[in-house]
Amino acid sequence: MASPQAEEYLAKARKYREKMRAAGDPVPASAADLRKADQFMDLLTGEPDGVTYEAGTVGEVPGLWVSPAGADGTSALLYLHGGGYVMGSSATHRKMVGHLAKAIGIRAFVADYRLAPEHPYPAAIKDAVAAFRGLLAEGIRPNRIVVGGDSAGGGLAVATLLSLRDDGRPLPAAAMLLSPWTDLAFTGESLTSREGTDLTVTQTGARKMAEYYLGSAKARAPLASPLFADLRGMPPTRIQAGADEILLDDSVRIAEKMKNSRVDVTIEVFPEMQHVFQFGAGTLPESDDAIARLGEFARKHLGS
Repeated sequence: MASPQAEEYLAKARKYREKMRAAGDPVPASAADLRKADQFMDLLTGEPDGVTYEAGTVGEVPGLWVSPAGADGTSALLYLHGGGYVMGSSATHRKMVGHLAKAIGIRAFVADYRLAPEHPYPAAIKDAVAAFRGLLAEGIRPNRIVVGGDSAGGGLAVATLLSLRDDGRPLPAAAMLLSPWTDLAFTGESLTSREGTDLTVTQTGARKMAEYYLGSAKARAPLASPLFADLRGMPPTRIQAGADEILLDDSVRIAEKMKNSRVDVTIEVFPEMQHVFQFGAGTLPESDDAIARLGEFARKHLGS
């Protein structure tokens, strides 16, 4: 059963969602319309104590360094924000990544990769790969790096690791995927079975963002939709998802495919939770629990 704090949040979200559905849930006309939601993405996130922030560039990719007090300077989390490849930024994910970096005990770099439709596939992948290689150039060993991301950033994290693997590059110690969007062809059963319970993501909005990101690329291209990729050789991976989100099958199916590819993967599905519910860190007990589990997982694979 959801915590009282989560129940209060979900009740408000249901009322908002009902109003949207009554209005017809229109498809956003432009990327600018979608980006208007940016300012609301982190409203639920509590401010983490003892964390500082500094703009920076890694591998010529701009972003934000997130540094908890007493962080291990020999390790780093490369975090790829969500937002459907169209919106989101280091600013929208600053607080959530602050909680995550603090739970692990390392610095994090939130990369501001290029967004669609101005920069369609594969621009985001090129930037993420450049950021990872930039961390290596700064002297951080690959086995001291964790790559993570939420939603589109989760799918991007997988695509980044596949690109590194295919190029013969070293891979990080581990990967963390929060409600990853791995199927831009929209073939998951949960798209319909969870339509009545998902309060944050709609098919109409997701399909529009996929259209912007893909450009002329095919929806089943392995690096655009990692669900259809050869996943062998991926590093140890932890996946978290909410049981009530329409993209649940994107997490469940890629976890199954990783297991079949002999990847060390664990998936956690949290009852009654929404898409990237970890945004509630510092506010919702379920979010804090999820962040703590991710921290434990990362520390284990970093050897600390």
